[in-house]
Amino acid sequence: MAETTTELRKTALNAVHRAAKAKMVDFGGWDMPVDCCGLIAEHMAVRTAVGVFDVSHMGDIQLRGPGSLAAVQKLCMNDASKLQVGQAHYSAMLYPNGTFVDDVVVHKLSDNDYLIVINAGTREKDVQWVRQTIGGMPGVHVNDFSDYYTQIAIQGPRAAETLQKLTPVDLGGIKNYWFTWGQVCGLHNVMIARTGYTGEDGFEIYIPSDEPTSARVWQEVLDAGAEFGILACGLGARNTLRLEASMALYGHEISDTINVFEAGLGRYAKLDKGDFVGRDALVKIQEDGGPKRKLVGLEMIERGIGRDGYPLFSIDGKRVGEITSGSPSPFLKKNIALAYVPVEFTPLDTEVNVEIRGQMVKAKVVPTPFYKRAKK
Repeated sequence: MAETTTELRKTALNAVHRAAKAKMVDFGGWDMPVDCCGLIAEHMAVRTAVGVFDVSHMGDIQLRGPGSLAAVQKLCMNDASKLQVGQAHYSAMLYPNGTFVDDVVVHKLSDNDYLIVINAGTREKDVQWVRQTIGGMPGVHVNDFSDYYTQIAIQGPRAAETLQKLTPVDLGGIKNYWFTWGQVCGLHNVMIARTGYTGEDGFEIYIPSDEPTSARVWQEVLDAGAEFGILACGLGARNTLRLEASMALYGHEISDTINVFEAGLGRYAKLDKGDFVGRDALVKIQEDGGPKRKLVGLEMIERGIGRDGYPLFSIDGKRVGEITSGSPSPFLKKNIALAYVPVEFTPLDTEVNVEIRGQMVKAKVVPTPFYKRAKK
């Protein structure tokens, strides 16, 4: 499906969103709800109870065959040989210079079968990169199954209780970043993954992408979570939730001009696993003393909101960087941001100025993530 500026892609749930009078926006070529019930209400529902997101715009690439592990190992920076069947991990595909093609979640379906979940706005680029990078390797078949599934994310401290009403699968037996297959809403062989992008506990389910099935399951999830105050959530809450949890967004904290160490994601780059695309560049960065800039968390000290793209200055007036993502935090009741700054500005409590509509407003470097859910 070609992306154009006049005809946006639609998920199977678009009619549902419009019927609910959700505000729709262009997101990476997709027609998506920015909010359904109000951003703050949606954000707080996920932090305190449960929310549900349509994330069908995400892409799904399957690598299958006896050469699939070797292909994943070359393609991605994390070590997939450590995955067990039914386990997933965070990783990234890199360019040879160590910058990001995309960040991904790799799922091990079987010894010869892996599913890579990719971002929406980079889907065509990612699929092309995968085929270009590993398409010639023996024993691996690459399939883009992105349009085959509606992906629904059920997130929050009451997510398990909500989804448990709809499946006989014991959700308590699924650990974080693991998945299984089972019946959901009467549908067989549904993939149920304990993953998410909100900083909360939660699940993502993969169901057939036809509109009647998608709409029915969406409504059944809402009905199951009604006693907990479930809300349908849009892109706005998804963004503020992931910002509080300091999770990277492509085009903001990661991109083809930002390398792994700058982004603070070096712990996922397993340089000792053997060769992969981008490894040599990362080794060279380490040998040269590490990155010259790093991603930090900022909290506004003075009154003002640091937004995406706002420039940063040292206290003595030298421009030192810019904000990649910034917003009021609905849960923490603070104005927070992520930004790239030179390494000398990364120590905690270092003060910088954010230029907001021509005025210099003070912020300080603080620990990330801004929000971390309490362990049970």
